[in-house]
Amino acid sequence: MTEIIGRLGPSQTAVLERAPSRSGNGNRMGGGPGEPVYRPHATSELEPRGTTLSAYRMITFLAMFWIAALFATLALVLESRWVHSSDWASIPLPYVLYINTAILLGSSLTIEFARHSLRADATKECARWIRATLALGLAFIAGQIVAWQDLSARGLHLASNPGSFFFYLITGAHSLHFLGGIVLLASVVSRVATRVRRQAALDTIALYWHFMDGLWLCLLALLFIAIQR
Repeated sequence: MTEIIGRLGPSQTAVLERAPSRSGNGNRMGGGPGEPVYRPHATSELEPRGTTLSAYRMITFLAMFWIAALFATLALVLESRWVHSSDWASIPLPYVLYINTAILLGSSLTIEFARHSLRADATKECARWIRATLALGLAFIAGQIVAWQDLSARGLHLASNPGSFFFYLITGAHSLHFLGGIVLLASVVSRVATRVRRQAALDTIALYWHFMDGLWLCLLALLFIAIQR
């Protein structure tokens, strides 16, 4: 062994001296029982503010930016068509839209209660609040359907006039994107197993949920000004 070491260069000798020796049972010698063992993937579940939450939020922010750009474009087209139109007809908004607004604001409260319950490790209470949020979200979608049926019963269909066209387009597009949030929230209950990942997913979905609520308030004001006048 000494002859082999003598034939090696200085750098190779240093590497050989630093190489850990192992006992016959495969355990590294020279380290006590308190020596830390580093596992690169062991902390991925222990960091609620780590890369998982960052990835969720990045995707959510991109989706929110795209949705905001879409509805900003629709609002600009609506404003241009409203100002320069000679066949624009004023349409009274269905009263169920105001009830829907209250339902949506209530769902923002329940999803926040769910987040705080999960942070407090009250999983059963969190599940109840999530179910309440899902129920309110589905009630909002049902209210939108009632609003469309109300307009249809008054003879205001998609192609009846520009006002009714934009009403169906804007409310339908918002309902479709909001329904995506409902599906994501339901998946938190059924598919996400670990508490840390569930907390990260719930925080991100709550951000999207509040964004859709705020967007609805802006759209309702736009419809009230442009459609109902």
